[in-house]
Amino acid sequence: MISFISQVLQKLLKSEENISETIFILPSKRAGSFLLNELSKLNQKHLFAPKVHSIEEFAQIISGLQPIDNTISLFEFYEVYRKLTPEGQREDFETFSTWAQTLVHDFNELDRYLIDHKSFFNYLSGIQDINHWYLQKEKTELIENYLKFWQQLPEYYEHLKESLLNRNLGYQGLIYREAAANIEHYASTVSQKHVFIGFNALNNAEQEIIQYLLEKKKAEIHWDLDESFLKDKEHSASIFINQYLNEWPVYKDQDFTPGVDEYCKEKEIELIGVPKNIGQAKYLGELLSGLEQSQLENTAVVLGEEDLLLPVLNSLPPNIQDLNITMGFPLKNAALSSLFEKIFHIHLNATSGFYYKDVISIINHPALHSLLKPAADDFSIRIKKENSVYIAPEEIIKNFPEVHQEIIKACFGEVNNKPEKLIANFHILIQEIKDFYRKQENKLGLEFLYQFHVLFNKLENLSTTYPHIRSLKSLQGFYKEIMTTQSLDFQGKPFKGLQLMGMLESRALDFETVIITSVNEGVLPSGKSNNSFLPFDLKKAYNLPTYSEKNAVYTYHFYRLLQRAKKVYLLYNTEPDGMNTGEKSRFITQLEVEKRPNHKLVKKLISPKVPALTSGLKEVKKTPEVMVKLRELAASGFSPSALTTYIRNPIDFYYRYVLGVRDSDNVEETVAYNTLGTVIHDSLETFYKPLEGKNLTKNDILGFKKRIPEEISLQFKKTYTSAPMNRGKNLLIFEVAKRYLQNFLQQELNRIKNGDEVRILMIEKNLKTQIKIEALDFPVYIRGKVDRLENTNGITRITDYKTGKVQQAQLKIVDWELLASDYDKYSKSFQVLTYASLIKNSLDLSPPVEAGVVSFKNLQNGFLKFTKNKKPNQRGGGKTELDPEIMEAFQTELKKLIAEICDPNTAFIEKEIKNGNY
Repeated sequence: MISFISQVLQKLLKSEENISETIFILPSKRAGSFLLNELSKLNQKHLFAPKVHSIEEFAQIISGLQPIDNTISLFEFYEVYRKLTPEGQREDFETFSTWAQTLVHDFNELDRYLIDHKSFFNYLSGIQDINHWYLQKEKTELIENYLKFWQQLPEYYEHLKESLLNRNLGYQGLIYREAAANIEHYASTVSQKHVFIGFNALNNAEQEIIQYLLEKKKAEIHWDLDESFLKDKEHSASIFINQYLNEWPVYKDQDFTPGVDEYCKEKEIELIGVPKNIGQAKYLGELLSGLEQSQLENTAVVLGEEDLLLPVLNSLPPNIQDLNITMGFPLKNAALSSLFEKIFHIHLNATSGFYYKDVISIINHPALHSLLKPAADDFSIRIKKENSVYIAPEEIIKNFPEVHQEIIKACFGEVNNKPEKLIANFHILIQEIKDFYRKQENKLGLEFLYQFHVLFNKLENLSTTYPHIRSLKSLQGFYKEIMTTQSLDFQGKPFKGLQLMGMLESRALDFETVIITSVNEGVLPSGKSNNSFLPFDLKKAYNLPTYSEKNAVYTYHFYRLLQRAKKVYLLYNTEPDGMNTGEKSRFITQLEVEKRPNHKLVKKLISPKVPALTSGLKEVKKTPEVMVKLRELAASGFSPSALTTYIRNPIDFYYRYVLGVRDSDNVEETVAYNTLGTVIHDSLETFYKPLEGKNLTKNDILGFKKRIPEEISLQFKKTYTSAPMNRGKNLLIFEVAKRYLQNFLQQELNRIKNGDEVRILMIEKNLKTQIKIEALDFPVYIRGKVDRLENTNGITRITDYKTGKVQQAQLKIVDWELLASDYDKYSKSFQVLTYASLIKNSLDLSPPVEAGVVSFKNLQNGFLKFTKNKKPNQRGGGKTELDPEIMEAFQTELKKLIAEICDPNTAFIEKEIKNGNY
């Protein structure tokens, strides 16, 4: 394969042109480098390297202006806006920037296409007036100001242009306009020949420059387009070049050299659908692993989306010995960028303190964690232990040793919405991380740090030169704006090995093997975008580019890449993913429809090999080590909650009680149900504990009711957090806790008023008793904490408090054999009977004895008694008294359950979950 650049150079060398005195202009710097490399290969003589410019550099030379970026343009525009706008009507810089960036972009387009701004903006102002047609004779103030804005656009443009030209500055469009205006003067001062290579879509300024040099015989231009596209006037790839051939005066006087004949030659094109972007990166690695080293030397990987760069780099196979990356690694994708984003976030959203998740994410960030540990780990544990949701800056700082104070202050110190203070903190942070990276010899990390150092220096200079960045919000906006334009350049061998690039970097370059990723609609081509104040019809009227012209640009680049290639792989994402619809690009469809005779199209759909996952129930055998642990549990005592956990799912019992696996501690932002239950239990214990052995009186209850707010606050501080519970859901839960106690104590008061004699026997008592099980050769105990034992009118009651909702049906049982098998139906019965066994074995209780539940969500039904119902074929009602018959039947089931738990031949077998329940 002979590349297009090589063809042009061969032609020039044959014509005996003085190459050293020739000025070459190409679409990009990358193409210029390839030209010099090709020239060194083709030329047999010694010569001085010719001048090679990109088209933008060439425009700068002609115009004599220094380029400024979009950010500087915005600041300069604001200076003009302030001069032209009365003080009372001025917007602050933050508001101004929301619409001014779009307007600067539109100014740029007008200049690049040499549009007469006065007639254009008058037309635009008239359109806006028509769009806001109204019936009233008098315009409202809002409409007046709106229309005035559009009428002021010519003035804004003229003053901005004048301000920049006075200092020899210019944004891209203004440089092009001035270059077009100065081309006559430039042409008169140079004698060298200019050679334009590989252009397609030219703006009006570029067209005027090139046409003038062509007319003065000081230039020649070489188009790179296949003859098959040139003849097809409707093909998007040839729209622009056919337009120039028809309209440029130079082509009316001389014949155009026919286009190349490369596209219709033999090619193998594979159309490959791959699910997800990461799938494309992995499959790309497989493709490259199958290429020989000689093929890789003439292979280009063109990424449709720059976000694929990192996945592709991580998927490259070992046979890639040399690699050249032309697109640069976006700084926004560096790990450090997320650290600075998080710091911006906490200072922009800080109220009385920093949100704990934000604090933990910063101190545990990969760039800081290694530097701050173990202090960072200790502080994270403390946050979770103390349940701190919002943390004051001084609280964070004092929890770190002196050696880390600078870093912590740079991250969390007060900045008082002052941009210069935050920038200074960022510089301190970068310096501290730099010292650490040097010790670690982290060269890549140091390179990223340097880029961020440059970025914040730029922000600092902007803030000093243009004192309009007055808030952290504005600073963050410009940080993000600059971030999108910054990238880390890779070092490589530019003309050797695999070439990895974006679509625009491929201009004027040719490769035998081409792999293009993300060939999807919305990516290639990019589709519609509306970052402009200019209506579509107005753009069409003034021949400004619309989305259809931009799509045609992508069409040209796509087909030009395919022209000289022999092997082409087109990868597209088959799955809807974010903004991607999963639709293959129109370019692929067009290839399928065209069906060129010499093109072999191969269609593939790639799906990852996913092994079948067996979702069988887990089973854990009881090893000698497990039996040792079970003996320890039996000696310390099985609690009712441990036994009901086994009933619910034996595997959960194994994880929690045998292995000791617990849920990790997390900050409880909103009071959890178990925390609310603890607060209620502890409050009632505080109230009733002093009454053990005494009768409950009306005065006791009235005294308790007065103490509710104070006691609830105290218990929440002990159990939950010391922070005030005065907002959000926690305030509602605090009020619910108060209401629970109010309603319960009112029920107690009603009992006393109705003549019940209530004697408190025991409150929150820890009990432990032995259970004799003949099948086991070691002692077994059960233990538990009984919420309340009382005697009411001669009946002993064992009470279990439940803050959740419990129905009477959950405390009824018919068949004892089901007690230890159905958790949902019988767990409450099992628990109260276990407490009853504890008390009966520990204390000498006089009958009758009842056991039951007080449900705080079902207080209207009062004390819910355990009831043993008769079987359907038996006569009589349910029995609530815990007589020897009931207790013996329960003891039998309890012993069977514990024997099963401790049986070495019975494995822990997971229960199947149905509808979210076991």
